Amino acid sequence: MGETVVNVYEDKTNLSKLLDRVEQGEEIVLGRAGRPVARLCAYRSRQAPRVPGRLAGAIEMAPDFAETPEWLIKAFGGDFEVQE
Repeated sequence: MGETVVNVYEDKTNLSKLLDRVEQGEEIVLGRAGRPVARLCAYRSRQAPRVPGRLAGAIEMAPDFAETPEWLIKAFGGDFEVQE
């Protein structure tokens, strides 16, 4: 769709209507005193979609990764027991 330049004063009073137009695919340029300042366009996440299992087989854990050394527990003032 096309691009529309809208003055900031008009933007403040019609923001909801402008957002409706953006949701329909229109890009709107916000201007001040006839000078373009910003672009109002639909939000699209920059993050790629999550793909479960993408790193399967690429990461290895040490056999003792879940074991907490006694010295570390004491360093944190621990009287607590480590659950297996």
